[in-house]
Amino acid sequence: MQNFEREKKAIDGDKSAFLELLEMYEDTHYRIAFSYFKNEYDALDAIQEFTYRSLKKLHTVKKPEYLSTWLIRVLLNVCHDMQKKKKRLELHESIEIGQHNDCSYLELSEAISKLSPEQQHLIYLKYFQDLKNEEIASEINIPEGTVKSRLHNALRKLRYFFGEGGQS
Repeated sequence: MQNFEREKKAIDGDKSAFLELLEMYEDTHYRIAFSYFKNEYDALDAIQEFTYRSLKKLHTVKKPEYLSTWLIRVLLNVCHDMQKKKKRLELHESIEIGQHNDCSYLELSEAISKLSPEQQHLIYLKYFQDLKNEEIASEINIPEGTVKSRLHNALRKLRYFFGEGGQS
């Protein structure tokens, strides 16, 4: 049976013990992040965010023997969150520049102006203020599912405007 003294110290707030643990698992953590993103820049970015989040929440670990598993779970959550944000930014960029190269900022503004005021507000909150659906729902006092369906409808209208050339 292993002695988890270093893990216990880290959980109790000993930053040098935490640093030793990170150095001990450094290769494993990097390989996980790199396999998730397939590029060094995003992997290192994930490791940096992982280090911050794990240090911030380390005190929540109940059993020292599960610390290494907990650290991997935190890293996977960070990678997942970064991937979601990256996809959201790609969608935001595709809306800004459109699916076609001939889409201009004016065309985007015109397309958004053809949406209902409610849909315009949702697009603004989601893609220009970068709020999550849950945050939008609490801000405008509607269920999260309603936010999702209304955003879906607004995006469908924008896609129609650009994708099918319909300028109704």
